[in-house]
Amino acid sequence: MSNITNFKGQFAGGARPNLFQAEITFPAAVTGAGSAQGLSRFMIKAAQLPASIIAPIEVPYRGRKLKVAGDRTFEPWTVTVINDVGMEIRNAFESWMDLINRNVSNTTGLPGLNYYRDLQIYQLNRDFTATSTKSYNFVDAFPTNISAIDLNYETNDAVEEFTVEFNYQYWTSGQSTSTNQ
Repeated sequence: MSNITNFKGQFAGGARPNLFQAEITFPAAVTGAGSAQGLSRFMIKAAQLPASIIAPIEVPYRGRKLKVAGDRTFEPWTVTVINDVGMEIRNAFESWMDLINRNVSNTTGLPGLNYYRDLQIYQLNRDFTATSTKSYNFVDAFPTNISAIDLNYETNDAVEEFTVEFNYQYWTSGQSTSTNQ
C-alpha cells in the first residue's frame, strides 16, 4: 500500500536543477582558451540535460499506420553564460567560431576538423561531494550560434547574459563520475 512514508523513502530529496556543472573545452588555437575554460565552470548559468529522440516512421497498411523506430536525432545543446567584465568567455567563443569560419576571408583557421571538442554536463549530488549522479558527454561539438547581448540605458540592475548553441554528433551518458568543482 502506498503512503507518504513510502513516498518519502523513495523520494530522497529529489534532484535539483541548480546543482549542475558544465565543462567547455576550447580548442588550443582559441585566443584566451585557458582562462575562458576555467571561468566557464562558474559562469554557465543554465544548460539542459539532452533530450532523447527517435522519430517514428509510419508505414501505411490497409488504412492504418504501422509505426516503426526511425533514426535517432540530436537536438542542439544551448548554454546560457553570465558575461564576465573582461568578456573572456564571449571572446573565446567568438575566436572559436572565427577559427571555424573567418569573418573576413570566409576560410578556416583550423585544418581539417580540428574545431570539434567534447563537452560535458554533470548533475551534481546534494551533498556537495565531488561526484555527480549523472553525466553527459557531447561528442564532437562546436558552437553554431552566439546570441546578441542587449544593451540598454534603462537596465541598471542586471548582469549581461548570452547563449551559445552547439551542434554535436551524438551524446553518451554515464553515472557517478568525479568532477573538479
